[in-house]
Amino acid sequence: MDEAARIRVMVVDDNAFIRSGLTSALEATGDIEVVGEAGDGHRAEELAWRLMPDVVLLDVRMPRTDGLSAATVLSKISRVIMLTQVEDPDVVLTAVRNGAVGYLVHNSFTVDELVQAVRDTVRHRAHPLSHAASAALIDAARAGRSAAPAADPAEQQERFGLSAREVQVMDLIVRGHANQDIAAKLFLTEKTVKNYINRIYAKLGVPNRSTAIVTWLGMPPRG
Repeated sequence: MDEAARIRVMVVDDNAFIRSGLTSALEATGDIEVVGEAGDGHRAEELAWRLMPDVVLLDVRMPRTDGLSAATVLSKISRVIMLTQVEDPDVVLTAVRNGAVGYLVHNSFTVDELVQAVRDTVRHRAHPLSHAASAALIDAARAGRSAAPAADPAEQQERFGLSAREVQVMDLIVRGHANQDIAAKLFLTEKTVKNYINRIYAKLGVPNRSTAIVTWLGMPPRG
């Protein structure tokens, strides 16, 4: 494969065994190249500025600089997918607010699903969230607005200027459905669903699926 067409990935985890396993699995695809590895967030930041990877797979709990802090810097260089054992809702929310476009929890995905998540992230087709992370994100967002009266769906629709169909799509996103599932449920093509989602992002003023969920559910912005 043309080197220029290969997806450049950096793997960041303080466990060398995990780094090695991820590197082997990704490079076996033929279209993904692991261009660098780091065992902490500080080293990852240094390497990323030099290597300019397309995707960074980033653990949460690491020495020196943790993944949540590093995501703030790394997300300005690359597309960051958190890859971790941590399912804490507050951690998921912080990761998203710090720029992560995806959050995958170990043992909740296959190697093939991870590879596809990397490809889809680079191609802007999806923002991977494992079910555990998606549930945590939604629960935390709802908890964050629990002290205030629940927003009326019609008011929420008017606030963001979404069409009735866009509201249907957004509702299914919040429920954790992938684009393919949304297309099947609404009898649309997957391309049409993607077009709706892009319009939703524009109207909500968000860059990805994770922050769209947070915004739609009324989670206050990071202070």
